[in-house]
Amino acid sequence: MLNTPDASSTRPYLLRALHEWCTDNGYTPYVAVLVDETVQVPMEYVKNGEIVLNVSYDATSSMTLGNEFIEFKARFAGIAREIIVPVSRVLAIYARENGQGMAFPMPVSQPALVHDSAPSPVRTGGLTAVEATTADHPRDEPQPPNSPSGRPTLTRVK
Repeated sequence: MLNTPDASSTRPYLLRALHEWCTDNGYTPYVAVLVDETVQVPMEYVKNGEIVLNVSYDATSSMTLGNEFIEFKARFAGIAREIIVPVSRVLAIYARENGQGMAFPMPVSQPALVHDSAPSPVRTGGLTAVEATTADHPRDEPQPPNSPSGRPTLTRVK
């Protein structure tokens, strides 16, 4: 099979498939996002140019997992926000409960929005999980599962 320039990216299809897998198995799907000026998220939750979002149906409303954008509404500390994430800025999708999921290559076309230091390529260590909730009260910020070394890990789903 030839890789033609007209072929669409597999990333949105893989995101939808892993989101569905998480949902079907009772897991909470999270996405790690590399933030730049094209990403619409609450900037106060961005750490080192990255944010982790709970994209479960319980935490979002009006969610669309499109080929170009992930769009939904969610509450952060009780405030309703409109979230728009270009699919190309998604670094990983994984299940909060067991870390199983998939990491994607860093985008090369646009630099990340960074305050202090640049994020390292396809890393999950140091990501801060932010759980968007539909409730009017903030919830504890869950962390991705940790490996024995203390660093979050992603497990390839086959």
